[in-house]
Amino acid sequence: MLQQTTVAAVIPYYERWLEVFPDLKGLARAPLRKVLREWQGLGYYQRARNLHAAAQTVVREHGGQVPAEETAIRRLPGFGPYTSAAVLSLAYGRPLPVIDANVRRVLMRLLGLRGPAVSGVDKRLHEFLATVFPEDAPGEFNQAMMELGALLCRSRSPQCLACPVRATCVAAREGIQEIIPRPKKLSLERIEVVVAVIEKDGRVLIQERPAGGLLAGLWEFPGGKVEPGESLTAALRREIREELGAEIKDIRRLATVRHAYTRFEATLHAFRCKIESAGLEAGRRRRWVTLRGIRRYPLPSGSVKIVDFLEAENPRP
Repeated sequence: MLQQTTVAAVIPYYERWLEVFPDLKGLARAPLRKVLREWQGLGYYQRARNLHAAAQTVVREHGGQVPAEETAIRRLPGFGPYTSAAVLSLAYGRPLPVIDANVRRVLMRLLGLRGPAVSGVDKRLHEFLATVFPEDAPGEFNQAMMELGALLCRSRSPQCLACPVRATCVAAREGIQEIIPRPKKLSLERIEVVVAVIEKDGRVLIQERPAGGLLAGLWEFPGGKVEPGESLTAALRREIREELGAEIKDIRRLATVRHAYTRFEATLHAFRCKIESAGLEAGRRRRWVTLRGIRRYPLPSGSVKIVDFLEAENPRP
């Protein structure tokens, strides 16, 4: 959970996660939909899928015990160099240094290495770590380095005066800590999306996204991107015709919400509507659900915001 997410954001998710999945066997037995539902809001859902698959592998091939050897743990889904070193050093005391975004930033400033914080600098950082790494306390050292980056040697406004290694830090000595590492330019594609909240008999239609690609396995309202020069209602009618083979009527604007995904910054225009016929039967990847029931499905954050608007317009008695 701490990959790509801050500690403060993770804590409530972590506590609830352990209530729902108290051990590896419970996680391994759970359906993927439930796993994604409990992960909802943390983003980067491939992490949840890997965690679920890794738990199944550990239970099936290792008797429910996380492997203590690097060759075995690296074969688990989602266990790259960072995760493997973190688990092995913290849980089993293996002498493996960890380099995550926080540690990389700390070491680049400590050594005065200019440039972006990319994995290409890790060879130089590992060479340095080999000279200072305490093999008798690897977990404590790794945690201290990660905490140093998270709390003091922050990406913005580093707290150099309180830093315990300030005296040996090249960046602090030369006053260049604010420009190390060099910020990476993040460019998100901006897209306009229309979303149909199709209503029938007190229920709304949701469908599961394909198993591969962005937001795989999550559930959402039907819709799609607005083409250049296309009006919102024309785009909505076209998308529903293409996706569902149905015509919609009684179109009424519900809300406009914005949300950033991994590579996109999307503006979602949501419309309440009905279908012309009573077709569109439920299936394996399509459900007619009540507003209360929709919360049991894993939804992208943008869809969650739309559900919030729906509930505001339809308060429970």
